[in-house]
Amino acid sequence: MSSRSLRRRLHHGDVDGKRNEHLDSSGLDSLSEPLLADDDYAENKKICTLEDLWDDERKKAQFHWTFIFSNIIAQWAQWLANFVLGSGSILGCLLSFPSSALNMQNNRALPPSLSPLQEERLKNIRQRLEVPFDGSKAEHQDALKQLWKLAYPDRELPALKSDLWKEMGWQGSDPSTDFRGGGFISLENLIFFAKTYPDSFQRLLNKQDGTRADWEYPFAVAGINISFMLTQILDLQSGHPSSLSGFCFLKLLEEDEMAFDNLFCVAFQMMDAQWLAKRATYMEFNDVLKFTRAQLERELGLEDISSVKDLPAYNMLR
Repeated sequence: MSSRSLRRRLHHGDVDGKRNEHLDSSGLDSLSEPLLADDDYAENKKICTLEDLWDDERKKAQFHWTFIFSNIIAQWAQWLANFVLGSGSILGCLLSFPSSALNMQNNRALPPSLSPLQEERLKNIRQRLEVPFDGSKAEHQDALKQLWKLAYPDRELPALKSDLWKEMGWQGSDPSTDFRGGGFISLENLIFFAKTYPDSFQRLLNKQDGTRADWEYPFAVAGINISFMLTQILDLQSGHPSSLSGFCFLKLLEEDEMAFDNLFCVAFQMMDAQWLAKRATYMEFNDVLKFTRAQLERELGLEDISSVKDLPAYNMLR
């Protein structure tokens, strides 16, 4: 079995954001137990001077703190080992860039030198991010209608303000009020999802996987939140990405012009899997989104990730 296939199998089990780690607390529990006296000493105990008592107390305190610090050091050593094993591939991601990218300034990595192709594609994404949704524009209205037709090909198109939009997961009868910080790109992401991975799109839209909650997350609004989350993870609103995930995304962008849209689909599928694993309900959506963000950041940092299709979670898309 190749190292990549083994890695993918391992990380598919990481859907709830937990790792197979545990802390042996037996040593810590013993601190709360009384120290038992030796039998011989109990039979032949003598009257101690005040100085002897103070000396004994100092020895006990010294032993107590030595034990605590040794446990702390052991725990930190274990954490460091897990970090190196679990995210050491991030180093590989950084090493793929010029050494200038590894310089640090104000606790953030300086941007790597980008190829002309990366510069162009990054510029295109930023231009898309700057476009707010405008319900008065015919282009944006047509995009909403297109999304409806992709979601419900056998149903009649409703008016732009209709309670029928709530069935798709908009919070009100007017979808334009739900975009807020998501912008027009979030609608483009949903359309891309429906056209590129129609089976996965329909399964998530109609909540066909697993045992669902009585109060489910709203599909369309969830998509807007995921688009916004991606812009934060990938550090796309700064001059140049300066986060580890942002660096890794630049590699993906060189291989795939639609890397952002494809990542949106992966993140949406990942979020739904987290939702099911945690048996979440509507009020827990933000918590699920946090776990999704953490898992996506871990997968972006894995070694041998050169395209979105290399991400373990990509295998969940159909």
